[in-house]
Amino acid sequence: MSRGMSGALLLLAFVVVATSKWRVVAELHHVVGGDRGWDPDSDLLSWSNHGVFRVGDQIWFTYSVAQGLIAEVEKSREEYEACDVRNPIRIYNEGLHTVPLEREGIRYFASTDPQNCKTGLKLHLHVLPKDHDHHDNAPPVSKIVEAVAPSTPSSAYSLSYHYCPGTILALVLMFFVTMLLA
Repeated sequence: MSRGMSGALLLLAFVVVATSKWRVVAELHHVVGGDRGWDPDSDLLSWSNHGVFRVGDQIWFTYSVAQGLIAEVEKSREEYEACDVRNPIRIYNEGLHTVPLEREGIRYFASTDPQNCKTGLKLHLHVLPKDHDHHDNAPPVSKIVEAVAPSTPSSAYSLSYHYCPGTILALVLMFFVTMLLA
């Protein structure tokens, strides 16, 4: 193969790689309530209104069991508003619990302590579809943190890379052309 032809193939491979979609998808780990965690003094409504929650994210509850447990209630705004936790989908009772957000829709959580619930210790989240191109709430990649306790930042980021088939083909083509030129 001539050097001109090899150079043209290398240039073509470079153009394919440069125009392919390389995507970084951040899956967020939200500590409910931020630094305070699930606490009567947390402003959970404000905290949830400032977040973007997507399928694939996780929420982390950090709380004192002495203040009551956390109930996830049916998909009923009425139960949530009334702090009716008599028929929960699930009760969280460990003090630290991770809940994966596996599907779109609204999720409702409330304190099992009636007084705490009525004073605002409850949470509703609108879970959006997974966004493959970017995460509206994701910081630059260099801001990776791990959230393991209430005193940590309110979100941690796991990164995963998704390559388009054209990108992989172009990389393989570049490898072979480079080997031919060597």
